[in-house]
Amino acid sequence: MGNLKDVIKNIVEDNGCELYDIDIAQEGDHKYYRVYITKPGGVNLNDCAKINNLLSPIFDIENPVEGKYFLEVSSPGLERKLTKAEHFEKSIGENVKATLNDGTKIKGQLKSFADNVAEIGKEKVNFNDIKKAKTYVDWSTYSFDG
Repeated sequence: MGNLKDVIKNIVEDNGCELYDIDIAQEGDHKYYRVYITKPGGVNLNDCAKINNLLSPIFDIENPVEGKYFLEVSSPGLERKLTKAEHFEKSIGENVKATLNDGTKIKGQLKSFADNVAEIGKEKVNFNDIKKAKTYVDWSTYSFDG
């Protein structure tokens, strides 16, 4: 799998994007192999389609998962999982919700991330103490007056 990840990363970077994450999910009877990409200014549909079309023939030879699956290339979206230290580094200034290993839930603006410590709101937490985290959009700050 390590080599395949390098191949994916190279294809993504050759197309002006950055590999954010790879996720394998089972939803009902379907398996999804998801490749999340980012780029300054945002990812568009053409980026996703182009990278998907470049990965498909490789995946036909190098099966990334057993059995049938769907390949999806997309942006991680406005609300995205933070699973790696670099995800935190790139999300400074955004709102983050985190659940710690002990079950404590915290949320607030990610003010900094240095030496594996995230400052979320008024809390400082070690990256290793975070069970799961994701960015979120505070929709109450937006007005939708049409």
